[in-house]
Amino acid sequence: MSKSIHNRRSFLTLTGLALGAVAIAGCEAPAGSAGASGAATDGAKPYIAVVSKGFQHQFWQAVKQGADKAAKEFNVDITFEGPNTEKDVDQQIQMLTTALGKSPAAIGFAALDSQAATPLLEQAKSKNIPVIAFDSGVDSTIPATTASTDNKAAAAEAAKHLAELIGGSGEIAIIGHDQTSKSGTDRRDGFKEYIEKNNPGVKIVAIQYAGGDQLLSADAAKAIITANPNLKGMYGTNEGSAIGVVKAVEELGLKGKLTIVGFDSGKAQIDAIKSGLMAGAVTQNPVGIGYETVKAAVAAIKGEKLPSKIDTGFYWYDAKNIDSETIKPNLYE
Repeated sequence: MSKSIHNRRSFLTLTGLALGAVAIAGCEAPAGSAGASGAATDGAKPYIAVVSKGFQHQFWQAVKQGADKAAKEFNVDITFEGPNTEKDVDQQIQMLTTALGKSPAAIGFAALDSQAATPLLEQAKSKNIPVIAFDSGVDSTIPATTASTDNKAAAAEAAKHLAELIGGSGEIAIIGHDQTSKSGTDRRDGFKEYIEKNNPGVKIVAIQYAGGDQLLSADAAKAIITANPNLKGMYGTNEGSAIGVVKAVEELGLKGKLTIVGFDSGKAQIDAIKSGLMAGAVTQNPVGIGYETVKAAVAAIKGEKLPSKIDTGFYWYDAKNIDSETIKPNLYE
């Protein structure tokens, strides 16, 4: 038998065993690879596979930056990948399948479709591979924890700044992106509750929802402004909502007469803040999301108890700090 045929048969045999999930007692893992328990062998660094909801977007690159920072700090190896767009569920599922095939010590995962990912998450559980959910998380009890933004607290920060900017009194309004998703309700309620508790002189006179669509948000904002001539400020709960308010103010010629605060980032919001159309906004902390995901994965590998949720923080940004080294990595276009 030639050496090449022998090697090919050996490869096919091992491949078949792997696909069949057959464990052979006494079989040694190659140097530097992960053993049956998912832990690194032969003194190699533990390997953590991170599968995000995207990759090209600046937000995800910032998440990767944080994950890389934690990997270096905690002396682990990671891979970080995501589909081309946040609609490519099949591509993400394939990436998760491939990641599981590498027998990582832990997995970081931000699900595009929790239902589609469930069989793979069950597979990870059966192999004792801890899963750390991040960003929007995973609709499952399998993840050991979820690293994400506290949207209510972030919205309260936006409320605090708007109240201060209008002098602690006056009428304001909210343009929400929806009233059904958790992020939508939290970003509305966190803002509303802060105003009601801390600023009795500030009155929220209207809340409208426009699906995060810029044009619909602009129309809603114009209707509110027209109906409330004494309006002093407005808050948009995501990028599209906030930019809709900006467009309304531009079209009505009210620059400098109506104070606008927003949530999230994006080129249009960044430009609006730099030009003075928008006072400021709250951005999530994608660098922190990546960092905390890997940090939690390391803790899970060690068998440490984790909280059900990890608040990854947020930042208020305005014309004063928008170009600072702290803020810049967390602004995503």
